[in-house]
Amino acid sequence: QVQVEESGGGSVQAGGSLRLSCTASGFYFIDYGVNWYRQTPGKERELVAGITKYRSTNYADSVKGRFTISRDNVKSTAYLQMDDLKPEDTAVYLCNCRYTPWRGEITEYWGRGTQVTVSS
Repeated sequence: QVQVEESGGGSVQAGGSLRLSCTASGFYFIDYGVNWYRQTPGKERELVAGITKYRSTNYADSVKGRFTISRDNVKSTAYLQMDDLKPEDTAVYLCNCRYTPWRGEITEYWGRGTQVTVSS
């Protein structure tokens, strides 16, 4: 049974911090890149941060210097450390695990999301 589940969301004041977790099971996590997206009603889904199976990382310009993505393959878990949170960071954060083989089709799994609310 494949599962991807986020946790760690909540409500914080501007300038505060949260650490989101993405736990995976039912597939070989080590072979998958992990991406954090966020979505607000009325807006397009936005890629916030990503980490490849080789541990290369990328970030949206809006979160560079504030967010850090990491992974623990032993625990099949990825994290998004969010510091200096701003009201505009308020969104549902979703974890995406994606397998991109050299040959063949992409396989990906999504979590249901966790709410992050930042008040001013």
